[in-house]
Amino acid sequence: MQPKDVHVTPEGLAVIKKELEELVKVRRPYIADKIRSARELGDLSENFEYHAAKNEQGFIEARIAELDAIVKNAVLIEQPATTGEVSVGSTVTFEEDGGSETYKIVGPAEADYTAGKISFESELGQALIGRKVGDEAEVKTATGATYTVRVTAIS
Repeated sequence: MQPKDVHVTPEGLAVIKKELEELVKVRRPYIADKIRSARELGDLSENFEYHAAKNEQGFIEARIAELDAIVKNAVLIEQPATTGEVSVGSTVTFEEDGGSETYKIVGPAEADYTAGKISFESELGQALIGRKVGDEAEVKTATGATYTVRVTAIS
């Protein structure tokens, strides 16, 4: 099976690589030491420290595998040319219900709504792609509801 491309900005890839390095060089050895120390306490069947450390190790190893796959399959999203249309990598401001919001359109791996980054695969991202300043976009949510936004700026 062909690995799936992971679209990510250069900044996002740098953050992912930094987290991966931290997990591999710091967290993995730390948890290995915790497991080793817990084993020395004796009976593992009722050793809470050992089981907690093994559980944490599982989470760390899963995250390392996830981040490694992102790095290996990364397709960089470059800053888009100024075409006047919303595209992956654009920062777009829009109005909705009298309020204004601004988001950068990124790949799913670095999407973080609270940090102002939405995925181009999200309902909102898909509705905004290809729009120009002044265009209205109808966003259909996963529940079937719809709402309209009007693009006010693109950078």
